[in-house]
Amino acid sequence: MSPLDPDPGSEGPPAPDGGFERPPAPDGGSERPLTPDGGSERPPAPDGGWGWVIVVVSFLALMLAYGSPQSVGVLYPEWLLVYGESKATTAWVGSVVAGVGLTVGPICSVCVVNFGSRPVSIFSGLMVSGGLMLSAFAPSVSFLIFSYGIVVGVGAGLLYSATITITCSYFDKRRGLALGIITTGGSVGSFLYSSLQSELVQRLGLDGCLLIVGALALNVVACAGLMRPLTPPRYYLRQRAAILEQRLQEEEQQASNQKPPTKDQVVTVETKGLMRRRRSVFSCTAYVTVIKVKLRRRTRCLSSMLSLLQDRVLMASCITLFFYSFGSYPPLLFLEDLARGSSMTEDAASASTSLVSLMSVGCCVGKLSLGIMADVPRVDSVLLYTLTVGVSGICVLIIPYIRSYLGLQLLSLVLGFLSGNWTLVPYVISQVVGPEKLAEAHGILMFFGGFGIMLGPPVVGGFYDICESYNAAFFITGGFMMATSIVLFLAAVLPRPQTRPPPPPPQISCHVTTVTS
Repeated sequence: MSPLDPDPGSEGPPAPDGGFERPPAPDGGSERPLTPDGGSERPPAPDGGWGWVIVVVSFLALMLAYGSPQSVGVLYPEWLLVYGESKATTAWVGSVVAGVGLTVGPICSVCVVNFGSRPVSIFSGLMVSGGLMLSAFAPSVSFLIFSYGIVVGVGAGLLYSATITITCSYFDKRRGLALGIITTGGSVGSFLYSSLQSELVQRLGLDGCLLIVGALALNVVACAGLMRPLTPPRYYLRQRAAILEQRLQEEEQQASNQKPPTKDQVVTVETKGLMRRRRSVFSCTAYVTVIKVKLRRRTRCLSSMLSLLQDRVLMASCITLFFYSFGSYPPLLFLEDLARGSSMTEDAASASTSLVSLMSVGCCVGKLSLGIMADVPRVDSVLLYTLTVGVSGICVLIIPYIRSYLGLQLLSLVLGFLSGNWTLVPYVISQVVGPEKLAEAHGILMFFGGFGIMLGPPVVGGFYDICESYNAAFFITGGFMMATSIVLFLAAVLPRPQTRPPPPPPQISCHVTTVTS
């Protein structure tokens, strides 16, 4: 190891040669051996050192990026007044910003694996900031769905995948605590931004609020600068392999030029020149070949991701997360509107803390508490996650029976605490498929969760437009949440079928016959 490369477990500035660590190889060299798939061997997680810096900057980045999207319930009534659209149409803004970042989870995971967490985080900070500032000039709800929903949502999804991946690479024994801390950043941002956006809307209007919030999101770029990866990304390894190959070719060419050219070498040089001219003429064929190779790589990557769904627990987790997201996100968006449109209007107007803020406080406490509980050796994270989903379904079922604003406040705290089970999702995945497949499996699971979040608020808003009540929607979504929690419980508890090992290859006997003439 060179003196410029710091120890992976030590605290210090990023390494100057590429920004990643290079632990010594077993043979004494300075390079890490490569795996058959082109990546490098995963170094042991330091469980501390610079990892705590990763936790702090990831916490701040998620707070700045998810503060406004997770407190979109404060902006929802303002958009109803400004644009005059129906509740189902306006609800698409909040559902898209929360769901599209999770829906494109597989793409975000591929970007993180190939380019690394630091470049992806920088790009995501620019996307979130630009989308918020662009939303200040939105002329309609359709444009707002694009600027606030798609642009901000994709940027937040990229940042979430990057922070989760780099945190899991730095922590092993304390992974639950680390994930609980960084995912708390979104809840803290939701609590702070709910009050901040309300104050900014009253003083500067909706446009000024979005401009200031977008300017604050630019600090994500500064946080991303400290995300030093432990292993180089695949893109860097490919570029490095290409450079080494080019150097070897140049050295071989220089060695061949020092010898006097023979007749065979002259013929070889002429043949190479003719082949180069043919390649220049038929360059389209070369492009087609390159495209086929890249498509083959993408197909292989997609097939490896889909092969993970053969695991019964992972497939049940995907279904459970879809219906949980479908039913748990609408209360965050519609509870404030439910309180204002009922007999609790005066209590809601005189309340010092909104329901969104209370839900954010409960989510913050829930993420930390559930993350610490997941690190306990005797606690099964899958069963703990199943329990939180089932109790959340019960809470959604009893929303129509609450007649006081104090009851809604208490229910918001409980729902917020239970929504902290998002901390358990990466922990469950790492236990089911292992840390090597964490990025791919996490992307698949986030796709199902994001799809549920995107469909939940518009469906609930459509029920309100038809029935003029939220009761039927809450009954249906709460029932689905309880049913899928039972499915996940059975998938985790019932014994798995043992797969038979593949039969050994048949032995081929070779007979040698000598023929003499």
